[in-house]
Amino acid sequence: MTQAEGGRGTARAEELGKRVSLVSMAVSGALAVAKLIIGWMAGSTSVIADGVESAGDVAASGFIYLGLRVASRPPDENHPYGHGRFETLTGLGVGMGLSMVGCLITWRSMANIGAVHSPPAAYAIWPLIASVILKSVLSAYKFKAGRRIRSSALVADAWNDTVDILSGSVALAAVGLTLYDPARFLAADHYGGAAVGLIVIVLGFQVVRETTLTLMDTMPDEQTMDAIRETALSVPGALDVEKCFARKTGLRYHVDLHLEVDPDLPVRLGHSIAEEVRNRIRAELPWVADVLVHVEPHGGSDWNGKS
Repeated sequence: MTQAEGGRGTARAEELGKRVSLVSMAVSGALAVAKLIIGWMAGSTSVIADGVESAGDVAASGFIYLGLRVASRPPDENHPYGHGRFETLTGLGVGMGLSMVGCLITWRSMANIGAVHSPPAAYAIWPLIASVILKSVLSAYKFKAGRRIRSSALVADAWNDTVDILSGSVALAAVGLTLYDPARFLAADHYGGAAVGLIVIVLGFQVVRETTLTLMDTMPDEQTMDAIRETALSVPGALDVEKCFARKTGLRYHVDLHLEVDPDLPVRLGHSIAEEVRNRIRAELPWVADVLVHVEPHGGSDWNGKS
């Protein structure tokens, strides 16, 4: 793969992420409206709580879409590494938003546990069933697309949909229990709403943790690093990789690599090998945005007695 093909692949990945976010917004918006209206008409706390969570999904997907648009901007004088970190920041924002929405849902559900009222209408279960089915499809697709394009924000949104499946299932069980025996389990609907809120809080903290690790320049997994080293050493004249660091900036990585070459080579030839290593890594690993290669003498600790 050439560098141009890698660039086109990244552009296609960003467009894919944007399309997925727009579809997710449409689906989540429709589900939110259905759950809120039907939950209110049917008198179900669990369905309303799940509707509030779906409304939060619309905002989350909107942030993801915005993040991907900004992240796709090319590097400029003030942002030589590009704008990719904004995509990670949107993932962090999604996590924080989820935590706040979860707290709101839990508080509102627990506040009405002792209230005496009629049980919810049976048709309250239908938007929950539809939500579980649609979110299962969306979650699987977002995980696949997010991992393929290495988007932290899209994977965070996929986890959000996974929680929707769990929260929808919990709400469905709670409403079903209340409908089965309203005299004994009238409060189950409220407890279901509170459980939905707690699930959302846990997910929010998990997303915040993962995106924070990326913002702190946490190194990628060993398999990713091995791929960079192996590609570098496939260049003739590249004898060893002394050090290799990588940090994620949006959908791609920036790499710092210390390359060992024959200490007796002319500077010009050593530089030529380093440039070939940089070009080959960018061509064969399209998820690498750029490589900064430092040339070191092979066996540096023994060469002329100097380190």
